[in-house]
Amino acid sequence: MIVFPAIDLLGGKVVRLAQGDYGKVTVYAENPVAQAREFAVAGAEWLHVVDLDGARDGAPGNTEAISHIVREVDLPVQVGGGIRTLEALGTLAEAGVARMVLGTKLATDPEFAREAVSRFGGESIVAGVDARDGMVAVEGWREGITTSATDLVAELRSLGIRHLVYTDISRDGMRTGVDIDAYEAIAETAGFPVIASGGVSTLDDFRELAATGPDVMEGAITGRALYEGAFKLKHAIRAARGEY
Repeated sequence: MIVFPAIDLLGGKVVRLAQGDYGKVTVYAENPVAQAREFAVAGAEWLHVVDLDGARDGAPGNTEAISHIVREVDLPVQVGGGIRTLEALGTLAEAGVARMVLGTKLATDPEFAREAVSRFGGESIVAGVDARDGMVAVEGWREGITTSATDLVAELRSLGIRHLVYTDISRDGMRTGVDIDAYEAIAETAGFPVIASGGVSTLDDFRELAATGPDVMEGAITGRALYEGAFKLKHAIRAARGEY
């Protein structure tokens, strides 16, 4: 199972939000490239970068910082937040971003998602499904729509998407642990493994997620707990591999 350390960008700084609330921001680093290098040295295989300005405003707001990370750190980068046009996808692809996460557009415009997969390939497009109490949230988590997460995920096979980040908003940034049952249900519905996001707070969480097997869990994203010293990234990686 892959451990994805998260770099959430707001105004070019590395931050975390509590439950997606832009009024509850904690700044962890001023230099995202330095933070990315630190993760690389610790053994990270991937980086998960979120453009929070983009998620809120509907258009990428940290493209320069993301480009610097891709250029200066030798790791594949997965990016989400505010990707709602083919032009935005193209800009990130040209910058060398390996995977691009569609969230709001996936939920509101399936034909756009289909076109994105056609143009950039199924391995480059990731479904970002964010849910609170089982219902999909969009627009940087500020709005909900009357679609259940399972109904949305059930449509992914026809779109050609084969990677999925599922975020439990109620747990994100709260260090409350993971809901294994929810991830197993989402993976079963999608027909491919998922990337868990939200609430990963202990090494036991990584062990528990990894124990579901490769058919359920591709990886897990971790942010606040990592920044606040609940564990070291190298230990999380070992736990995810069953080595620690």
